[in-house]
Amino acid sequence: MIFAPQFLSLVFVVFLVLYFLVSAIKVLREYERGVIFRLGRLIPVKGPGLVIIWPIIDKIVKVSLRTVTMDVPAQDVITRDNVSVKVNAVVYFRVMDPSKAITEVEDFYFATSQIAQTTLRSVVGQSQLDDLLSKRDEINAELQRIIDFQTEPWGIKVTAVEVKNVDLPQEMLRAIAKQAEAERMRRAKIINAEGEFQAAQKLADAAKIIATEPATLQLRFLQTLVEVAADKNSTVLFPLPIDLIKPFLEPKKKSGDVE
Repeated sequence: MIFAPQFLSLVFVVFLVLYFLVSAIKVLREYERGVIFRLGRLIPVKGPGLVIIWPIIDKIVKVSLRTVTMDVPAQDVITRDNVSVKVNAVVYFRVMDPSKAITEVEDFYFATSQIAQTTLRSVVGQSQLDDLLSKRDEINAELQRIIDFQTEPWGIKVTAVEVKNVDLPQEMLRAIAKQAEAERMRRAKIINAEGEFQAAQKLADAAKIIATEPATLQLRFLQTLVEVAADKNSTVLFPLPIDLIKPFLEPKKKSGDVE
């Protein structure tokens, strides 16, 4: 019982040493950095690896340097041509300057999310529906440029922004389907007309050749007879040149008539 105070003092000292070691020694991973405030004043960023700080005096805030994938909630937007759509997107960003990310903005993740939502509504609201559906790359690039410009003072680098889904009203979907069907019919008619035009050109060229070479007409006549005979029809019509029967059709001239 006499040594009880000394034993308690020893236990207290050991506890203080353990507390100091646990509080003073920090291990930061390769993708982490430590923003340290010493008595409220910012000191150079530490890490990665083993970092020793002063307990109570120093306060460390860990910041990850990995790329963050942030989903932007769906936004109800009216496009430039007065079409109501619901658009959502995904933003890829990473912290480039841990000190600015902690000191320049209260919560850089929440702030980046809010900037992404407002920028998405603004850019889509200035675009027409056709551009939103067909020029997705240009809209993504514009979103990335604006969001990156807003977050640069915070030490945030926005690497990419992608529009994920564009939800349209049912009436607009039916209108787009009708438009697509009409476009397909137009193309089919154009292709059919071009085919008929080319066929007519070939027939005209063939007629010119036959007109200059009478023998080709006879060959065509014989080919037609072969094709008709191959069908095994009971009745076969033989076309004759009009020049062969023309003398029989003209009335005979009297001998007293003067030519």
